[in-house]
Amino acid sequence: AGFIKSPLSQKRLTQDSVELYCEAIGNPIPEIQWWFEGIEPNETYAQLWDGARQDRVKINATYNLHSTSTIYIANLTSDDSGMYECRASNDPDRNHLSKSPKVKWIRSQANVFVIERPEVKADLLTTSDKLVLTCNVTAPHATISGHEWMLGDKILQTDTESSTLTRYTIEGKIEDHSGVYECVYKTDPAIRGQVTVSVAPQVMAYKKSEHGNEGDTGVLTCKNPSFPPVKTWVWYKKSQEAITNGSGRYIIKSSGNKTELRILKLNIEEDTGDYHCNATNDAGSGGATVNLRVRSRLAALWPFLGIVAEVLVLVTIIFIYEKRRKPDEVLDGKSPFPLSRKSNATNHKDKNVRQRNAN
Repeated sequence: AGFIKSPLSQKRLTQDSVELYCEAIGNPIPEIQWWFEGIEPNETYAQLWDGARQDRVKINATYNLHSTSTIYIANLTSDDSGMYECRASNDPDRNHLSKSPKVKWIRSQANVFVIERPEVKADLLTTSDKLVLTCNVTAPHATISGHEWMLGDKILQTDTESSTLTRYTIEGKIEDHSGVYECVYKTDPAIRGQVTVSVAPQVMAYKKSEHGNEGDTGVLTCKNPSFPPVKTWVWYKKSQEAITNGSGRYIIKSSGNKTELRILKLNIEEDTGDYHCNATNDAGSGGATVNLRVRSRLAALWPFLGIVAEVLVLVTIIFIYEKRRKPDEVLDGKSPFPLSRKSNATNHKDKNVRQRNAN
């Protein structure tokens, strides 16, 4: 058995793409082939292979327990309209040039209609406090049941109007709203247009101030959240020349809207200071500054050493005080030598008694 899991009838616009999926079950595992018949009266079925139609056709197949195959056609043209057929067979003679296979090919079909893409005129009007994005479709091929405005996967606005003209208004500065906005006409198939809002790089430092210990690796990072993406990143230190990647102890890693400067074996005297990252795209250039502070390796020990010093000073003061204190000093109103005091009192008493007897 063989069948196509994709919809049996699909509509596409020129320059779009289409994908069909076929699955076949049998023992032994059957082979899957793709065939095509155009809409012209004199056209007959022709087999498709991976890389056909100037490499616009991609076919992927897997044969594990059962057979699966996917055909993908990119950048569709009106000549791609027609009947696509998935054929499956496990007969040993299925591909023999002279013998007819005992088991016939099992077939499943799907129609693809490629419609000429209508033109969408996109425009952008900028003022001091707002942006107005517009799309206008010429000669729509189908009834319009509404519109959507999107930025990436996020839907910004939707309506159910049937007009060929649609608008989207953005409040605020243009620098805060760059990107590729898409207007979508709710038709079958959907018609799409794009309005691009481009600004110079709005570069931001990941941290305005970075810290590193002497001998470690310092990492400074800049990013650009605006559109279009950055083409060139350049790092400078203070007012010096541009830093060359791989020179000395510097390593620069840049990818799209992010750049990273690594400084190996930080040195307090040489590496402390301001570093500037500069970005350039099709709309202009922009930059940001990162301050790097390099600390001594002993910097983390200073608080602990301070506590130890305080304890030593306190112990020394107590020790000196104890050494210099008088031995007969009375503490808390009591003699430190209670036995000697008692003995003296007894001697004075006996002396007084003898004196009275003499009198």
